[in-house]
Amino acid sequence: MPRQRTVPADHPAFANLPVSQVTLAGGLRAAVHVAGRLSSRRLPVICIPGYQRNMSDFTEFAGYFRRMGGGEWPVVLIDLPGRGRADNRARAEDYGSLADARDVASIIMALGIDRAIMLGQGQGGQVAMALAAMHPLLFAGTVLLDSGPVTDSRGIVRLRNNLAHVEALRGTKAVTAGFRRILGGDYPGLPDDRLDELMGRSHAIDKRGRPQPLYDPRLVAALADINFDDVLMAQWPLFDALTCAPLMLMRTQLTDQLRRETFDEMTRRRPDAVALTIAGQGSPALFDQREEIEAVAEFVISTSTKLLGRAA
Repeated sequence: MPRQRTVPADHPAFANLPVSQVTLAGGLRAAVHVAGRLSSRRLPVICIPGYQRNMSDFTEFAGYFRRMGGGEWPVVLIDLPGRGRADNRARAEDYGSLADARDVASIIMALGIDRAIMLGQGQGGQVAMALAAMHPLLFAGTVLLDSGPVTDSRGIVRLRNNLAHVEALRGTKAVTAGFRRILGGDYPGLPDDRLDELMGRSHAIDKRGRPQPLYDPRLVAALADINFDDVLMAQWPLFDALTCAPLMLMRTQLTDQLRRETFDEMTRRRPDAVALTIAGQGSPALFDQREEIEAVAEFVISTSTKLLGRAA
């Protein structure tokens, strides 16, 4: 049986992201926020967060798109099982990219969407690749952000160790300071209040001053056997599945999720892809700068216009 997750009802990261529940196979419920209006006139953008992340990573992005075209451009934000306001999976072994891809397909069908542009960040991009292999006709375009067919084991180990460190801290001040130290390396120069907002996208601090993850802890436990120097299996055939539609490739300058050489090989294999590096930040991308949001907007509008034969 699925296990319901408990998230504080007033958690600030979700304040502007009301959700509806979509029931998946086995009675699991995903959480979905739709910004703008779903219609046949514009291709929706479906945002798939990273491994243990949730829809709040796309708050600024969705806010920008709400202002496009009179606030009607459809953007779909998703909390997949085990993250944010979705249910936990019944068993730890039920987690995986293929299961997530099947759930994204179910959400798309439940919303009555025929084709969409998929925006996957981190492991969310791998979910998009798996989905393209299963259902290529759902794809009008793909945006991969800090995501590719080769995952950097160094980033996984760093994520695991950082989460273990901050989740062992006690007291609001100590927890906040711990997150600021870790996040400050990925977002140099970002003020403390913004670092605290980033902390709130992945954790809530309870009344006893303890950090409570906004994800199923079994997701991180599954990473226990990965070592710093492991070479993880490349999934180039899944990347090749994205030839079904136009592609945009994005990488943050300070990410440890996607190696530069992997990104370069991706652009070599897809010379038609739009490629962009976001300077001065790591993963997840903040998506709060006009340049990168407008670059994605241009890709989305261009793809939509070519496919649907009408301007935004």
